Amino acid sequence: MLSSAQINEFRTILDKQYLELRKEIRKILLESDKEQFQKLAGEVHDLEELSVADLLVDLNYAEIDHLLKELREVEDALRRIREGRYGVCIDTGEPIELERLKAYPSAKRSARAQAIYEKTHAGETHPSL
Repeated sequence: MLSSAQINEFRTILDKQYLELRKEIRKILLESDKEQFQKLAGEVHDLEELSVADLLVDLNYAEIDHLLKELREVEDALRRIREGRYGVCIDTGEPIELERLKAYPSAKRSARAQAIYEKTHAGETHPSL
């Protein structure tokens, strides 16, 4: 079980990650507005160049989608801290390894439970944006 000091340390780390992720998402959104695509698309001269412009826009959306997923995971971890459930595997109820939490502070499963989850949910897709 984690001590109060350890939980406070993870709360600080997660709060910092939360702010950094929000800042990064905001930055990407501001940089990838519609005018940028229109300017890029206006400069293309053939279908191949247009597909590159589309790809660049799609990459921005994929990056935002990934960052939003990370942000949700951090929010969930902060909620578990508030509810007194942080550091406890959501599948088994056992403590999550300290080393795992140090490497991945928003972890919600023990390493063993995560491995099982990944095997049983391989290829599962979730809606994006």
